[in-house]
Amino acid sequence: MNFHQPPVTFVGQVNIKVENLERSLAFYEKLIGFKIYDKTDTSALLTADGKNVLLSIEQPSDVIPKKGRTTGLYHFALLLPERKDLAKVLKHFLQTGYPLQGASDHLVSEALYLADPDGNGIEIYTDRPARKWEWNKQHVVMATEALDAENLFAEGMEGTWNGLPEGTVMGHIHLHVAELDKTEEFYTKGLGFDVVSRYGPQALFISSGKYHHHIGLNTWNGVGAPKPEANSVGLDSYILVLPDDISLKGTIARLKKIGAQVSDENGTFITTDPSGNQIKLVTAM
Repeated sequence: MNFHQPPVTFVGQVNIKVENLERSLAFYEKLIGFKIYDKTDTSALLTADGKNVLLSIEQPSDVIPKKGRTTGLYHFALLLPERKDLAKVLKHFLQTGYPLQGASDHLVSEALYLADPDGNGIEIYTDRPARKWEWNKQHVVMATEALDAENLFAEGMEGTWNGLPEGTVMGHIHLHVAELDKTEEFYTKGLGFDVVSRYGPQALFISSGKYHHHIGLNTWNGVGAPKPEANSVGLDSYILVLPDDISLKGTIARLKKIGAQVSDENGTFITTDPSGNQIKLVTAM
């Protein structure tokens, strides 16, 4: 099953703010392997296949550096089509010498972690086949174990790294939030996601269509963490793709029922979670 197309609801695009556009473009093109879809003096749209934008980066005129202990982006996660693609990425990172922050086996997936020059977190991963995921009733079994790099390398012995493959999608987003009770209500009763995993009292993972997670939510920056200033480096917003107009109307109605604000800006519906993370609601094209 493809967990990133209708009838599933999924994260389609992440929009971030950076301090220096040209520095960020060099990073995202040369190290991550994006292609430029469109560019202005202060922003750029990035794609893997030349058709679908996965990431937008913007340099606000009065931008300030990323501050710690706030809500916002923990990481965005790029999902590669095949395990051999992840092997090529790992070899590429080792050859360039760019520092990784982690490399993990989550049972449902294998992942590499790093940050861009501004400290925006990035995960690059590949899924294990969904038929191999273990479920305990409604919760998927996940863990954080050391990645078997030697075994992964063996998967990608042939071929060289040529940037992000065309089948790359925005697999999920993981957010810092101020608390979990109202956040869970917003994402489940409002947006319609299901909780598929809990990590103690500090994190939960939610999804649509029995994926292991489309969104991660944590309070690791502290309960009550403030939202960052509007001109701060970090998350600007992310786009949530709903299957159709009926789903969109139902979602808007549920959000309003729980007291969440929804605005219409030139045909795009925008809402904000209880921690100030902005979400743009669109339908699949």
